[in-house]
Amino acid sequence: MITVDRGRYGCFREDAPPDSPVITAMRARELGRKSVVVGDRVSLVGDVSGAPGALARIVRIGERTSVLRRTADDDDTTPEGRLERVVVANADQLVIVSALADPPPRTGFIDRCLVAAYDADIEPLLCLTKADLAGPEEIVGYYAELDLPYVAIDPDSDLTELRQRLAGNISVLVGHSGVGKSTLVNRLVPDALRAVGVVSAVGKGRHTSTSAVALRLPAVGKSKKDPGWIIDTPGIRSFGLAHVSAESLLHGFPDLVEGTLEDQPNCGHTAADVGCRLDAWVAEGKADPRRLESYRRLLASRAGDTDPREAERADEAERQESQREAERARAAGGDEEPGSIG
Repeated sequence: MITVDRGRYGCFREDAPPDSPVITAMRARELGRKSVVVGDRVSLVGDVSGAPGALARIVRIGERTSVLRRTADDDDTTPEGRLERVVVANADQLVIVSALADPPPRTGFIDRCLVAAYDADIEPLLCLTKADLAGPEEIVGYYAELDLPYVAIDPDSDLTELRQRLAGNISVLVGHSGVGKSTLVNRLVPDALRAVGVVSAVGKGRHTSTSAVALRLPAVGKSKKDPGWIIDTPGIRSFGLAHVSAESLLHGFPDLVEGTLEDQPNCGHTAADVGCRLDAWVAEGKADPRRLESYRRLLASRAGDTDPREAERADEAERQESQREAERARAAGGDEEPGSIG
């Protein structure tokens, strides 16, 4: 399934030619309250011709190989904070789009995405844009212990390496406003705007960049290899991790895992845990101190608390970034992606 729009679902046969029409469907009553999301593999009955006005019914949702989730907020003490939402199903890869400059990379956001990817058991890929403004060495070095795959691109660079990493996969793209995600999507799928317009028509309304949409990548040259799909995810303004357990959260920081093996029983690994082995692990040069700071910040955020050691620094960073975003918006006359992840 490639789009969801107000009770109408756009579906596409995986083995169909690229120019095949989108099949419009609605949920069968027997599905009950079971959710249907972009990426789901479904069984249809009824009119599956894709002709104007035709309507099929979704009667079965296939077993999901992966589920990328987010929590509406990081405060699990409120009903809103406990609200877990499925972003997409059956993705193979999470492409984290981050600019190298203007705006600078946000390692906190990247860390959140990595945790979500590991929790969903999908592979992460770091896509660094605006490589013409800054080099990738610093951010790549920050994640050196993770052996995190990455590609660095600029507005004029060739996308061959990125296309090779996308080929044969269903890849979800996430990124903050201003990092060039929309530009990247349009470079990968030159007729993306037309394609989005077609799939959005299933809901009889204009696409407003508020929901995920799957786009089939065009074939490269005469290659018969499956070029893959990308799922653009505008409209997600937070990537809360309240649904991720503290133990699973640690999986997003494999460079710290070994440091916890000799820790005291029931250590929460927070700044308040006196004698936490992770402090010594970092002091011995076995992990970047910024990684421990990020991990503890996520722990505190997940618990609806604030790490006292990081609160002032995080507030100042957020204030500075908000000021930069406001200046960029005034200069450009608006955001590049009003509904992008924040």
